[in-house]
Amino acid sequence: MIITVTPNPSVDRTIALDSLRRGAVQRATDNREDPGGKGINVSRALALHGTATTAVLPVGGHYGRMMTDLLGEIGLPVRPVPITDSIRANVALVEPDGTTTKVNELGPVLTDAEIDALDSTVRDAVSGGGVGGSGSGSGSGSSTVDWVVGCGSLPRGLGVDYYARLVEQCRDLGVKIAIDSSGEPMTHALAASPDLIKPNREELAEAVGAELGTVQAVVDAAHTLNTQGIETVVVSLGRDGALLVSGDTVIHAKAVITNPLSTVGAGDSLLAGYLHATVGGASPPTPCARPSPSVPPPSACRAARCRRPRTWRRSTST
Repeated sequence: MIITVTPNPSVDRTIALDSLRRGAVQRATDNREDPGGKGINVSRALALHGTATTAVLPVGGHYGRMMTDLLGEIGLPVRPVPITDSIRANVALVEPDGTTTKVNELGPVLTDAEIDALDSTVRDAVSGGGVGGSGSGSGSGSSTVDWVVGCGSLPRGLGVDYYARLVEQCRDLGVKIAIDSSGEPMTHALAASPDLIKPNREELAEAVGAELGTVQAVVDAAHTLNTQGIETVVVSLGRDGALLVSGDTVIHAKAVITNPLSTVGAGDSLLAGYLHATVGGASPPTPCARPSPSVPPPSACRAARCRRPRTWRRSTST
C-alpha cells in the first residue's frame, strides 16, 4: 500500500491547440478535465497497474466538488480533507509537437484546524492501511503501508516546512517517506532526510546550489545528498532519461519516445513506476529497466520503451 499526500490538488484543464499565438483568439482542437496534482497522478498510475494506493488531499469549493466527482468516476480510493476555500484549477495548453504551456493557480489558504485535519488524516491512513474515501479497486481493503509520498506545491497557510514535518511524522509511524517537490518546501524536506526524493534536473540543481550540465554532475549532486542521509535519489532528466543513485549504485536508464504527445505527468509516472516495482520486490535496477506506469492525459512515458540500464560504480565516469 502506498499513501500519496497532495496538499495543493487541482482540477486540470488540458486544451489542445494547433499552435499557441500570444494575444490572439484561438479555437481549441480538443479539451479535457482531469483530477490533478502530483500525488494524485502517482496514485492514478499505481492503481492502473494494480498497486494498492490511497490519495490524501484537501477538497473544498466548486473545484473541490468537481475533484470529488472526477475521482469517483475513476474509482480512485481517497481520504478527502474538507476545507472552506476552493481548491485550484490549472490550465495546460498543449501544441501538436508536445510543447506545453501551463498556468497554475495559487490554491486555497488552509486554516490551523484544516492543517491539523490533514495531519490526522495522514496518520489515520497509515494506521488503517489506507482504507477510506470514494472509489474501489486496488486501494480498497486493509494492508500494510509501505510508503507515504508527499508531492507537489503547498497551499498558503501550510508553511514551507510541511514536508519536513511529514518526514518526521512518517518516521515516528515507522513508514518510508518519499518527497517530490521544489523550492523552499524541498529544501526543508532535504534537511529532514526522507528515504527517497524524485527531483528533475532543475529541481536538483536548485537544491544543491550548483549547475548540473552533465549526467556526471547530476550523479555527483545525488551522491552528496546520499551522504546527508537521503538513501535514494531518483532524477528525471527529460530526453536524457532517468538516474537512480543510492550509495555505490548508479543506474542510468534511457527511453525511446517515438511520439511524445505531452510531458504532463511524466515525472509522476517515473516515481509511480519506481515505487510500483520496489513494492513488488524488485531490486534497484529493475524499475529503471521497465517502462513507468502512465497517467492519462498521455505523458511521454506512455510510449516509452526502455533500454537495458547501464550501471556504474561511484569511481567510474558516466
